[in-house]
This record gives sequence, structure tokens and C-alpha cells, in this order.
Amino acid sequence: MQRICVIGGSRYFGKLLVQRLLLAGHRVTVVNRGSAPPPPGAEHFVVDRDDEAALSAALGARTFDAVVDQICYTPVQAASAVRVFRDRTRRYVMTSTIEVYDPASAALPAVARDTPVPEETVDPAVWPVRTDLPWHDADYLDAHYAEGKRQAEAVFTRDGRFPYVSVRSAHVLGGGAQEFTGRLAHYTERISRGAEFVVRPEELPTVFIHYEELAGLLLWAATADGFTGPLNACSDGLLDVHGLAAAIGAATGRTPVHRTAAAKEPAGPFSFDRHYAMSNDRAKRLGFTFARTADWLPGAVAESLAVSTVPAA
Repeated sequence: MQRICVIGGSRYFGKLLVQRLLLAGHRVTVVNRGSAPPPPGAEHFVVDRDDEAALSAALGARTFDAVVDQICYTPVQAASAVRVFRDRTRRYVMTSTIEVYDPASAALPAVARDTPVPEETVDPAVWPVRTDLPWHDADYLDAHYAEGKRQAEAVFTRDGRFPYVSVRSAHVLGGGAQEFTGRLAHYTERISRGAEFVVRPEELPTVFIHYEELAGLLLWAATADGFTGPLNACSDGLLDVHGLAAAIGAATGRTPVHRTAAAKEPAGPFSFDRHYAMSNDRAKRLGFTFARTADWLPGAVAESLAVSTVPAA
């Protein structure tokens, strides 16, 4: 049994993580702003993680074997967490994102066109940090999401007083109504009613992960020992938007209809003009076993269709 603190944990894979930690017999403390209560059995503090003094006061003298930070988006939040938890935890896990590899948001080392990127492509040990930027501004943060995550990783890596892991998650699917981003629903709703979706002139593949698999990986990363640093989290198998549409078409009995975007017209949320894939080899070498996207995708599509307002044909 370990004592685990989860910052966030009120929805989607964070909520599932809390449930699984409790089922595994761990003592769980959830810290969030109270948008939803945690499962029975978890200690709960309603506090804004951006209020450093309030967070420290709420935790009191508690110490933890691990902290799983689901909602760290900026270097300012990371620096605050370092101060609050430096004497309170033996291990820190931050949920990061595939977006740290987005070449449109930063100058990154060149990787061969069809090569899934390894973790060292973005090295937080040398990434520059700017805490003076307007990270408190919601519009600025939204426009600089990837950079906020990169800089948060850098702060934990260089300034943390504890072993640190960043879990760089692929695009997360599954859970039906729980999948709050609406990205899968964008396609299931259109295809189920025979409407067209918009693609780029050249479609290249990306990687995905099921929300249950991501919760499992976060539990593993929090309770394991012997490794630190970034971990790419993605199921096995590449998928482009046409493969995704084919899975939805098979579930609905509809033939997917797409249209190529005009110049400067936005395409759908999983339409990429770059090879947007990560290598999950490091996590595998450390002992984690990933599922295949092709195996869980039909279930994720069925869940999305089940909550759609448009009935399948």
C-alpha cells in the first residue's frame, strides 16, 4: 500500500486512475477545485492548485509516496508544485502530452519523416524556461499549450527535489460521454448521418491511447521505482483519419464521405499533414505492455455512437 496524491482526478482517465488506485488498496488524497467528488474512500481537499499557500495549508504535514499531477500546464504551476511537494513526496508524475513534439510550436531536432519520435527529441533538462510570460492568461495559455507543457517538464526535471516522470500521452479516446474533448464525436456524428468531414490534401498517421490504458500506465508510473524522465504513452499501431473513418463506417454501416480542405481551411481534429507519431519503446523496455489501437478502437467508436444525438443507420 502506498499513499498517493492526485491533483485533478475529477474526470475521464484521472477519475479512473483514482478508482484504480483505491481498488489496488492505496491511500488516495485528491486535490481539485471540487467540480466533482472523488470516489468513496478517497480523502478530498477542495483547493485551487494555483493558490500555493492554500494548497500547502490544506496538505498540512501529510507526506506521500507519489504525486500524480493531472493539471499542470505551465512552468509557474510546476515551480509552485516543487515548493509545495519538495519535502512531501518521494516521487512525482506529471501528465504531459504528444503536443510537446509539435514542430509548429517550437524549433525541434529533425526526425526522419516516417520515424516515431523518441523521448529525447524534447529534452526537458535543457529546455528554456520563461516564468515571466503571461501564463495566467487563458487565451495565451490556450495558444501556447505545448510550450507550457515543455516548460513545466523542464522545471520539474531541473528544480524538483524528487524523482520525476512525465507521461507524454497520445490522443486519448474511449469512454463515450466521458471523452470530453469531442474529437471522436466530431467524426462519429458526421459519418453516422452521412455528412462529410474535411481532410487535408495529404493525410499522415498519428498515435492514440485508450483512456483505460492511460490510467493504467499512470498507476504503474506512480507506484514503480527505478526510472525517471519522459515516457511516451501510446498504443501500438499507427492510424490516420481515413483508418479512423473506416472503423466508424464499419460500425454504422455508412460509407464515410470526406472533402479535401480548401487553402487555409481547417480540417478535422485528427487530420494531420505531418507524421505525428511517438515511439513507445522506452516504456516497453521498462516493463509496460501496450494494447493495439486496432483492438480497442471498435469499442471506443461504439461508446461514442451510443451517446450521439444522431442515430446510426
